[in-house]
Amino acid sequence: MLRSKEVTQRIPELEAITEKVIQLALRAGATDAEATLAESDEFGVDVRMGEVEKVQESGSKGVGVRVLRGQHTGSSYTSDLTDTGLDAMVRQAMELASITTPDPFAGLPEKDALGRLDRDLDLYHEDVAQLEAAEKIARAKRAEKAAFDFDPRITNSDGASFSTRLGRTAFSNSRGFSGSYRTSSCSFHVVPVAKSGERMERDYWYSVARSIAKLDDPEATGRKAAERVLRRLNPRKVPTQKVPVVFEARVARSIIGHIFELVNGDSVYRKTSYLAGKLGERIASPDVTVVDDATIPGLFGSAPFDDEGCPSRRTVIVDKGVLRNFLLNTYTARKLGLATTGSASRGITGNASVGHGNLYLEAGVSTPEDLLRRAGTGFYVTELMGFGFNAVTGDYSRGASGLWIEDGRLAYPVSEVTIASNFANMLEGLEMAANDLDFQGSVAAPTLLIREMTVSGT
Repeated sequence: MLRSKEVTQRIPELEAITEKVIQLALRAGATDAEATLAESDEFGVDVRMGEVEKVQESGSKGVGVRVLRGQHTGSSYTSDLTDTGLDAMVRQAMELASITTPDPFAGLPEKDALGRLDRDLDLYHEDVAQLEAAEKIARAKRAEKAAFDFDPRITNSDGASFSTRLGRTAFSNSRGFSGSYRTSSCSFHVVPVAKSGERMERDYWYSVARSIAKLDDPEATGRKAAERVLRRLNPRKVPTQKVPVVFEARVARSIIGHIFELVNGDSVYRKTSYLAGKLGERIASPDVTVVDDATIPGLFGSAPFDDEGCPSRRTVIVDKGVLRNFLLNTYTARKLGLATTGSASRGITGNASVGHGNLYLEAGVSTPEDLLRRAGTGFYVTELMGFGFNAVTGDYSRGASGLWIEDGRLAYPVSEVTIASNFANMLEGLEMAANDLDFQGSVAAPTLLIREMTVSGT
């Protein structure tokens, strides 16, 4: 695994490789080109019942090129970073460009759209590189043991894991942009299994951060997982009815994921989103403000520039219920006659798609308990199953489990139900957002209360 000093020294070398690829492409006849290089070192350990089941350590590296010959594009990639390997990669991309259909919207960003953030985004921490394998294993074991020690009804485990990753990214294009950055991440999770009678339930909890120092305590994480699985024991069924639904923050993120599907420039220009053509219109309740921000230090969706070399930024997508922006890369922006939002995303090869930075719904001032009291009687969702969302029509139907709300408090576990509505009605009926917004990834939401949905049970 590369140490911090070595990573620092490698970054200029990575940029030099992508710049070399650009020169090779131009000499081969490309009118424009862009190159991405990515390296990573990863470690993961899985433990179960106190014993190590799997330890894996790996490294990867690769470079990709996308070339343009007028309106024709071609791309290729390689893990061979020698001159011979780079030459072969560029030749293959040029050959592909010679047989592709011309696309008038293809092309790199204009020069004045390129750039990067100069400030430190706190994406890399030395302690991730320094943590020894034995300590990673120990932390996973501690989390699992804490779950077992919490209650005798926890009799089994689907295991616990601990993982780390060090990443390095460089990008260059033929319009003068060249940049690089490095990242670190670490995470662990635990999945206890509890038994009551003949029925078993499982749940999990986890912690993820850029730095070891910012991870939660393993014992606290194990106990949290234990509490969650115990409250699922002896679930009941409920009759079909229309009631308020509260989405726990962990599952409320899926709602933000669906919003991304709707405002993704690819979906908008293809008209596979019911929000196409609705910029400036109110599409949600005034309590809904959705933001995409790739400039927040230390978070997992942050970067100094996007995957086309445009500077990262903060974009308000929904402002107090009004749709203000779609998320766009250069291609989808041209399709829609708009400007890029710095939302290009790609691997090391191929055309850029549309991605997001740190995508979230702004928190409110109420506590999660306030939302339960406001609901009165309803359903508190802690897990969703299936993928029942149609971005064209807005139809929404998901399998769910959680806890029933009575008199404004959590009463008993519920399973084997389906929640359904239309997504437009859900956004319009979003009455309250709690104050518990917490980024455990690049998509986040607080606990949310939706005025009414159909809960289909017995």
